Amino acid sequence: MYIFTEGEVTEPEYIDIILKHGTPATAGRSVDHHFENDKAVGKHRKPYPMVKDAVITLRKVRREAKDAGLTAKDWNYPEVWVLFDRDDHLNIREARQLADKEGIKVAYSHPCFELWRLLHYTNYTSSFGGVCTDANSRLRSRPDFAATYGRNVRTVSEQQSKHMREEQVLSKDGQRYKDAKKYAKAINTRVETANPEKWDPFTDIWNFVEEGLLLSGY
Repeated sequence: MYIFTEGEVTEPEYIDIILKHGTPATAGRSVDHHFENDKAVGKHRKPYPMVKDAVITLRKVRREAKDAGLTAKDWNYPEVWVLFDRDDHLNIREARQLADKEGIKVAYSHPCFELWRLLHYTNYTSSFGGVCTDANSRLRSRPDFAATYGRNVRTVSEQQSKHMREEQVLSKDGQRYKDAKKYAKAINTRVETANPEKWDPFTDIWNFVEEGLLLSGY
């Protein structure tokens, strides 16, 4: 799997954590993942340019897969995923349309990935007004979130919060993931427009976890 992420830190750390501790949906099947834009800066971390870059990668890896004798029916046929947020980006619709046309998989969060993190703690259903800092602030305001950075930590800066901690998403019985997925699917059913720029709130990261990373949970 080849992954493009808008975030330089949070999403890659999240993916590494859940791949390390997650439960494979099918025994014997695991994902070999590559962060394709880990050194990208500027516009190459914005949704539309990321999708354009992903198209180039997809064409390349599909050629290599064909040469290796793989077909689309094989479970390990290569996929390219792009994870991006609404934030204040332009061309969200165009990015998703291009991805659909070219066979790029998308995991999308509105207003941002912090919503998915927040859903591991609580069922949040209200609009953020498209403001990611509000989602981040709500996440950081939780005492149980701050405590993951140290026993005596009471407040966490926005910069600190970019770095994931295993305790923020993992649980012994996997219930945190189950709840986050349940909450996300519920808020997604409230979407009333075809315009993804207005899907506030929305996240389908759980689909990336299961369809992309081939995990049943973590």
